[in-house]
Amino acid sequence: MANNLHITYSLNAPAQNQEAVIQQIKNLGNWGRINEVCWYVKSRHTARQAADAIRAVMKPKDSIYVVDSANNQAAWHNIPDEVSALIRDQWNKYAEASASSGFMAQQQKYIDELAHY
Repeated sequence: MANNLHITYSLNAPAQNQEAVIQQIKNLGNWGRINEVCWYVKSRHTARQAADAIRAVMKPKDSIYVVDSANNQAAWHNIPDEVSALIRDQWNKYAEASASSGFMAQQQKYIDELAHY
């Protein structure tokens, strides 16, 4: 299965390991660099697998956040506790509220149309 990964990271000392992090991201699949620390990767890896692979070449105080938009999943390391709690609390609230209104079906139709554009 192919996953749509959106990856962002923060390095405390970029000169020490930025090239290793970049190479690890590129190894995950077909990639595009959105900006200095934000990437899109089409990958067979899950968000958790990607975060763990990138984390393996990071320093202890560095952080990573990976979202798989194809499967509505996310994984992270070393983000502030309050942000982690917020993500866990809010992640599916909008989808649950909008599912009853048919919004999700409309969104899927829009995404399908974009895929053929």
